Amino acid sequence: MNLSALHKARYTYQPKLPAILQAPADSITASLGEPTTSVGDQAAVKAIFAHQYGKPIISFRQGSNPAMTRRLTVGVILSGGQAPGGHNVIAGLFDGLKKGNPASSLLGFRGGPGGLTDDQSVALDAATIDQYRNTGGFDIIGSGRTKIETPEQFAKAAGVARDRKLDAVVVIGGDDSNTNAALLAEYFAAHDVPCAVIGVPKTIDGDLKNEYIEASFGFDTATKTYSELIGNIERDAASARKYWHFIKLMGRSASHIALECALQCQPNVCLISEEVEQRRMTLAGLCDEICAAIVTRSAKGLDFGVVLIPEGLIEFIPEFKDLISALNDYLAHQAAAYAALTDDDTRLAFVAKGLSVNLASLYANLPRDIRLQLIMDRDPHGNVQVSRIETEKLIVSIVEKRLAELKKQGDYKGKFSSQTHFFGYEGRCAFPSNFDADYCYALGMSAWALIAGGYSGYLSSVRQLDQSAAHWQAGGIPLTMMMNIERRHGSDKPVIKKALVELEGKPFQTFAAARAVWAVETSYRFPGAIQYYGPSEVCDQPTETLKLEKR
Repeated sequence: MNLSALHKARYTYQPKLPAILQAPADSITASLGEPTTSVGDQAAVKAIFAHQYGKPIISFRQGSNPAMTRRLTVGVILSGGQAPGGHNVIAGLFDGLKKGNPASSLLGFRGGPGGLTDDQSVALDAATIDQYRNTGGFDIIGSGRTKIETPEQFAKAAGVARDRKLDAVVVIGGDDSNTNAALLAEYFAAHDVPCAVIGVPKTIDGDLKNEYIEASFGFDTATKTYSELIGNIERDAASARKYWHFIKLMGRSASHIALECALQCQPNVCLISEEVEQRRMTLAGLCDEICAAIVTRSAKGLDFGVVLIPEGLIEFIPEFKDLISALNDYLAHQAAAYAALTDDDTRLAFVAKGLSVNLASLYANLPRDIRLQLIMDRDPHGNVQVSRIETEKLIVSIVEKRLAELKKQGDYKGKFSSQTHFFGYEGRCAFPSNFDADYCYALGMSAWALIAGGYSGYLSSVRQLDQSAAHWQAGGIPLTMMMNIERRHGSDKPVIKKALVELEGKPFQTFAAARAVWAVETSYRFPGAIQYYGPSEVCDQPTETLKLEKR
């Protein structure tokens, strides 16, 4: 490979670790907390996870523990969308295994969970691992979105675990992937498969977190990448002074990315899906609020601005939430009939017949492109692929119409020109920030410590992330602790509950206190590119969200 200068330099970076994970392997032991319960639907979750439910929270501490040095064979899977730092999770897991016992080995299952069921594995040795340290992407073994959910798939996974004599499988993924990990752990326990399952919290969306999982890895790097781009656009907008930029950002089920980027960049408008839902705002209503900022700024001679829109916004607008839920259920139950249709007009008519009168009317009044985007192929979990829905263009079209009405009434005299953007894939495989490089390496080594300690059904956890890495606390939390029951594919399923933006939390309240000024003034903030070298306050800082949450 012809490596860039930064690529070469990042190989030399040594991730920082919590003090406990720097200790010799045989001096790391576990402290166990009280039995836990799921966040919701306790009886139903307990019935599904009879062997896993109620396990205690684990924190690692120093103490003699010779068992940590036993020889292990571990498999690792990258599941779902990419997030910066995944390679360092694998590097931390590998280094932990070798620290415990140099004879231990690590197998990578290619292409996600399907690589486990199909036994598509590769031995990961030191030379291979060294090619990927501190780099972005998931290309070391690739990822995939296959779900292990049928009895045949579980049986095949068990067979591979037995044949390969695996002591554990590590699933690096988001909430759905780690739900799958919990189900796999339960199956292995119920069928006496001597293989542990450990999860690692990944998602740039930031919606896999709680008191013990303070951040999902990749969120830090992705939001800093997007914020650099937003800051660049803000500077351009203030220079050209002729465009309103509407920027859609990743974040399907929660607005953490949009909120973090707003805190970093101070745009004129940032929509927060959770607030839209709480206020029961209509699409027309939220567009009116955008128009209010445009009109006020125009009166000051400022015919430019920046609007941030979370990817999943449309699912939080009450009438659209009902529409999407109805579409998901209908298409799940009519999958075969829908798949047999051969042209878009027929598909649109077929779907309209399956909706209530009110929802059919809403659907019919949407632009054709949006109607088609709402019925595109579902993801493996049965959800509409909201990244394909051009919400930013839908909002621009409504804003344009409303401004034309205001101009006709004499309430608006400005000029409105727009540009639309979608920042998504740009942030998923960036070189991880120092924070994510450190955090992911620690998560990987903590996963090793859980395996070596004989634990299964846990999510690797590293806490106290607002402090320096040496003071971070490593351990694990039971996957079942994060579960509730939700409607998926037309039926009730156990899933890890997504963490949404808390409207009473400090990050949102800080944003809410400032946004009225940002709306009418040009208060832009320019974070610049991610820095890897220099003072700690430039290179090692966590997100604004995390700092505010920990105050």
